[in-house]
Amino acid sequence: MNVTDSATDAPLLDIRNLELRYGAAVAVRDISLSVKRGQLVAVIGNNGAGKSSMVRGASGLVRPSKGRVFFRGEDTTSLPANRKVRRGLVMVPEGRLLFPDQSVEDNLILGAYAHGGLKGARARETLEKVLTLFPRLRERLAQQAGSMSGGEQQMLAIARGLMGEPELLIIDELSLGLAPKIVDQLMAVLAELNRQGLSILLVEQLAAHALAIADHAYVIANGHVVRHGPSAEIARDPEVMEAFLGKKKSSA
Repeated sequence: MNVTDSATDAPLLDIRNLELRYGAAVAVRDISLSVKRGQLVAVIGNNGAGKSSMVRGASGLVRPSKGRVFFRGEDTTSLPANRKVRRGLVMVPEGRLLFPDQSVEDNLILGAYAHGGLKGARARETLEKVLTLFPRLRERLAQQAGSMSGGEQQMLAIARGLMGEPELLIIDELSLGLAPKIVDQLMAVLAELNRQGLSILLVEQLAAHALAIADHAYVIANGHVVRHGPSAEIARDPEVMEAFLGKKKSSA
C-alpha cells in the first residue's frame, strides 16, 4: 500500500478506548469507533447506554477521563468544542439547543461564527445552500427560533451545524420529540447530504431509521460497544432485531 492509499484509508474520526466519567459514575467504558471519509455511521442503543456521552466526548463538550480522539489524523482529545469546529468537526446536539429568542437568521449566522460569520462569500454560498435544502427556513428567517414547531427547530439545528462547514457532522438523537413524518423527511435529508459527500455520525434511538441510511453501525450498551459492522448485517442480527427493531428472534 502506498502513502496515498494509506492516507485515504485513514479514519476521518478515530475514537480509541474512550472513557467518560461524571463524578464517580462511568458513562462510557473503553469505546473505540471510527468514521471514514464519506461514510454515514449509525450509533444505536437504548436510552442511557452512553451514546450521547460518547459523542459529547468526541466533540469536545466533555473531557474524556481516558482514551484518545483523533480527527483528520490529529490528536484532538484535549481540544474544546469551538476549536474542533474550526477543524471541521461539528455536532448537532440532543435537544437542538437553539437560541430561542433569536431569529432563524441569527441562529444560522451563529452557526458560521467560527469561520467569521457571513463576512466571506463562501459563508454566504453555504447559507444559500442551507436555505435551498430547507426552504421552510427561508420563509421564517425573521421568526424567533423558539416559536417554531419541533420539526422546524430540528431543521434549523441541522442547518446551523451545516453553516459550520463540517467535514464530519455528528447528529445526536435526530428523532427526539418529532412526528414520524418529520423524522422520515430529515432522514432523507441526511441520506442526500451523505450522497453529496458529507461524512455523518448519527446517534439515534430509532434503530430501523438509522440502519436504513447508514453504511456502518455500532451498537452501544452499558457504556461500551457490543457489536459493530455493516448496517445491513447489524439490522439482520437476531439480538439487535429483538432489542431495537421490535422483531422476535426465530425459534427455529
